[in-house]
Amino acid sequence: MSLCVYAFLRRVKKEGISTFLPALVRKYGYPLEEHRVTTADGYILTVHRIPHGRDAVNGTVERPVVFIMHGLMSSSADWVLMGPNKGLAYILAEEGFDVWLGNARGTRYSRQHVKLNPDSGAEFWNFSWDEIGNIDLPTMIDYALDKANKKRLHYIGHSQGTTSFWVMCSLRPDYNQKIISMNALAPVAYLTHNKCPLINQLAPFSTVFEKLSKVIGVGEILPITNSKIMRWAGEKLCSDNALFQEVCTDIVFLIGGWNSLEFNRTMLPVILAHTPAGASIRQFAHYGQVAHSDTFRRFNHLSYWNYKIYGTWDPPLYDLSQVKAPVFLRYSLSDPLAHIDDVKRLAKELGNLKAKTSIPMTSFSHLDFIWGIDAKKLVYDHVIADMRRMEESLFIFHPV
Repeated sequence: MSLCVYAFLRRVKKEGISTFLPALVRKYGYPLEEHRVTTADGYILTVHRIPHGRDAVNGTVERPVVFIMHGLMSSSADWVLMGPNKGLAYILAEEGFDVWLGNARGTRYSRQHVKLNPDSGAEFWNFSWDEIGNIDLPTMIDYALDKANKKRLHYIGHSQGTTSFWVMCSLRPDYNQKIISMNALAPVAYLTHNKCPLINQLAPFSTVFEKLSKVIGVGEILPITNSKIMRWAGEKLCSDNALFQEVCTDIVFLIGGWNSLEFNRTMLPVILAHTPAGASIRQFAHYGQVAHSDTFRRFNHLSYWNYKIYGTWDPPLYDLSQVKAPVFLRYSLSDPLAHIDDVKRLAKELGNLKAKTSIPMTSFSHLDFIWGIDAKKLVYDHVIADMRRMEESLFIFHPV
């Protein structure tokens, strides 16, 4: 076990998982702010902010805002786990950006509500990525812009972080005007050609499964109460020289695609201490409905409830032509979730596609966008270059 992972595990045992992300960021010498924002429907969300890099001087420089949104079962921790020079949040801070990290409702850092208890019944979990895009993202974006005293920001999303963005700009098109650029990493809208066994097996039964779970009072997938078990498994079973490390790696690959060249196994204890970070069963069911229906549409509550909620018997389609913000799609050929054919379909329907770029490594896969050894060289450097060009076109970039 490397010294950095050993130190991480000792810190987790001492301080507890809920305080780890702030402690880690500050340990590396970066400033960190924690902000709480309450949505119109009562969910209390945590947004993490790294306002500048390690050099205190550049904290006085005006910096463009970038908002980063995690994928399904993940959290803001995704962007700092790999450490300085590897984690996207650190890289962006050093490159002159004011970095804001969102946390969707139901994740480890946004597991609160003004009235509802996430650990009691299923009512807290009556949401999918529709609500995350329609409510959470606008709420967090408005808050970040207000605190930073800006009118527009850059957006970077991974997987579900892209899905929720399409939802936001489709249902609330006025938010297009608040986006300077959107970089979509492993973009997900359509799932017709996805190669994920779990999604494809459950897709035909998604709606029934979600309804049954509510009947028995269960709304969360892999409850966060299992985090201690995951930390124990990461330390005892998945660390370097552990007997089951290869099995742990295969489980990760089964979900996010195989690419042993880009996965640092030494970091498994770190990853498993933060992932899974919490999600509703309805989020998975909604993706299952998308895959089964060959459409990108709102959650199907079934006929009567659809009419009551949407005013139509069938759930409405998301109008991707309403996504007028400048979009840069970045996909990989080996991604089982963001399949190239589905990305091409998405690209044709977006209202303002700037570029569609394949990662120049055939084995690069879904989770490599956040944990890949070469993610900086293959992805992040190009994302930053796109953002700089967009800034320069608006004459508002302030280099540090």
